[in-house]
Amino acid sequence: MARKSLESYTEREVLELLHDNVDAVILVDAEENKYRAMTRRNMFKEFIGETGDYHDLIEKLWFHIEGSSELITDEYKAFVSYYADFKGKYSRRLKVFLEGSSTPYFVQMQVYPTRNEKQYIFVMDELDDDEYVEEFMTTKKVNTIQNTYLFSMYVDLVQDTTSSLSVTEISDETVNSSIKYSEWRLMTVNMIAPEDKDQFLKITDPEYLKANLAPGRTISLDCMMMNLEGTYIWVKLIFSRTATANEDDFRFVFMVQDIHENFEDLMSTLRQYEELAIADSLTGLLNHGGINTEMLNAIDAHKKEGTSVSLMMIDIDFFKQVNDNHGHSTGDRTLKKFAHIIEETVVDKDAHIGRWGGEEFVIVYRGKTGDELYEVSETLRKNVEAATFPEIGQLTCSVGVTELRDEDSFDDVFNRVDKALYMSKESGRNKVTLK
Repeated sequence: MARKSLESYTEREVLELLHDNVDAVILVDAEENKYRAMTRRNMFKEFIGETGDYHDLIEKLWFHIEGSSELITDEYKAFVSYYADFKGKYSRRLKVFLEGSSTPYFVQMQVYPTRNEKQYIFVMDELDDDEYVEEFMTTKKVNTIQNTYLFSMYVDLVQDTTSSLSVTEISDETVNSSIKYSEWRLMTVNMIAPEDKDQFLKITDPEYLKANLAPGRTISLDCMMMNLEGTYIWVKLIFSRTATANEDDFRFVFMVQDIHENFEDLMSTLRQYEELAIADSLTGLLNHGGINTEMLNAIDAHKKEGTSVSLMMIDIDFFKQVNDNHGHSTGDRTLKKFAHIIEETVVDKDAHIGRWGGEEFVIVYRGKTGDELYEVSETLRKNVEAATFPEIGQLTCSVGVTELRDEDSFDDVFNRVDKALYMSKESGRNKVTLK
């Protein structure tokens, strides 16, 4: 077309220019969930079919992981229909991927509602200018610090509405969705880990929020939630009530913050402190408090589930002579080696081994009867007798064994195993007694 002055163009000619220069023009009927492509050029010939499912198109446009061609997990696709409705003109910049490609295309999209309800015109262009790409990536870097917040939205509990939805793993832009808060809540609970669902439903209940959150105050919950890839991660759910003078104004900002890495680090540190708190510093076995807790837990499991539980108490024979004749350093090394022999003999995951104090050790064994634990005790006794301890040579040990009975309290079973050990020592040591 020859160059013309602006004044000489007709409206029809301008529309023809648009048709010749726009990469894609798509007619959409959201109510019937279908689209028809009027124009497809360049990458859009491969990206969009001539006709198709409108929700599939929305998924391809922005329901993939940000910066990746990987589609989000099915649970999040429940929100697709809410992203597919537009209340007015809409514009956004997208990063899309052709099937099987890891190279993104940058696309500018405009949405124009028509006079017919839920019918739209999508106009899209591929941005191939380096300036646009650079601007897109710069914006991405600027927003990285905010993207610890995976999701945010504005909630009006009185109107049962949400607005300004933002899912940063998909895009940093907000979507003016028409989804009701009550609908969002019942869809989102499917993404919460099973053990956290009850707590999620409690703190997101409108009546709970109205009763427990004053204007300007915040409430939060740490829980596990499925991310877009279908993996459960630790998040912090935050509800902050808008501070207004009207006591009956129940508007909130809701946010989901990714705390997974920090939470994992915290839990790792707590586990280390927990292990230090229940470990015997010399032998590395459970300390008195730790093995005492395991005894109580085993008794509780027996009463609830009928699980067989047996106890073994072990005492090193004549250990006082080791300390008196060779010193406490040798005594400590002897205790460490003795503990190592116990661990090598009793390797079952259902056995909990602890140092009761001094040269006494206790083993709590779930899933074994007294007779079965007697056999284990005999093996241990023989292994100790056969071992050579540095600086002192041979040692022996005495062992008491008992099985938990239905009517037993903690004191009952402990006193019985203690008496069994005493009987082994009184009858000459280096023996096992089952009582």
